[in-house]
Amino acid sequence: QVQLVESGGGLVQAGGSLRLSCAASGIVFSVYSMGWYRQAPGKQREFVAYISSLGGTNYADSVKGRFTISRDNGKKTVHLQMNSLKPEDTAVYYCNKFPENPTYWGQGTQVTVSS
Repeated sequence: QVQLVESGGGLVQAGGSLRLSCAASGIVFSVYSMGWYRQAPGKQREFVAYISSLGGTNYADSVKGRFTISRDNGKKTVHLQMNSLKPEDTAVYYCNKFPENPTYWGQGTQVTVSS
């Protein structure tokens, strides 16, 4: 059974930083591209960033230059370093495969950025 468990969210002031982590189990982690997604209140879930099995990355325009995705295949984890946070980054953040598998969504981790 696949499990993706996100952690590292919290409350931070605008301009601050957070580092999110996602621990995976039940999948052959190293062969998959992994992504971070987010859902703000009243909005649809959206793509944030992805990292391929070989380490190639891509980002949504809204976070480019501020967020960095990375992965540790040995530990089956994917991280999202978020710098220069803005109030509009407030959302629940999720990890999943890229493209996402609808059966893999976890609970997510809440990120709240105060102005």
